[in-house]
Amino acid sequence: MESGGNDFRSGTMAEETPKEAAEKQTSSSAKDAAAPAAAPKGKKAAEKEGKKVSRRGFFSWAAVGWVGFTAAIGGCVSAFNRFMFPNVLYEPPTSFKVGRPEDFAEGIVDERFKESNGVWIVNSGGSLYALIAICTHLGCPPNWLEAQNKFKCPCHGSGYYKNGINFEGPTPRPLERAKIFLDPDDGQIVVDKSQRYQWEMGQWEDTDSFIEVV
Repeated sequence: MESGGNDFRSGTMAEETPKEAAEKQTSSSAKDAAAPAAAPKGKKAAEKEGKKVSRRGFFSWAAVGWVGFTAAIGGCVSAFNRFMFPNVLYEPPTSFKVGRPEDFAEGIVDERFKESNGVWIVNSGGSLYALIAICTHLGCPPNWLEAQNKFKCPCHGSGYYKNGINFEGPTPRPLERAKIFLDPDDGQIVVDKSQRYQWEMGQWEDTDSFIEVV
């Protein structure tokens, strides 16, 4: 009887009770559920990282687009301004006053108006005249060389006497004169470059090409 009782207790202890079996099943189910749960967590992290990359890409393309848009607008504005305000070449007036006859001494080539108005005022031989400061060869501006008493073109070496007559170099003809006269209102000398006089055509004899001085 005692031995049988021990066998019964051993069998009872060896076998699982329904409660233990249920607990094991619950623990196993929890482990199985925990394993798949890790996958969705990793997937969410990947999706989140993908969204970050997509967001960075979007802002990068947006920045490129904005720069392109700004450049296009700038070009349009520049073109519009050029259309509305075209480049204009401002030239000095062709008619201007240079002073009174007594301001120009005999035998002097006055260079005060060469840079601003493109003429020399010359008082020589009892006449006051305005020589156009353009070489008749290829249009370079000659220089007055006081020591050599002549006009000399620095481009190709054409030379002119004080009165504008050519004597050396490739230039084919003398310098031109501009119209010159006295303003009847204030007695000042007026030079008008819109009217020019050529020696070879006999135009230097025209009274509008010089002013007689005493």
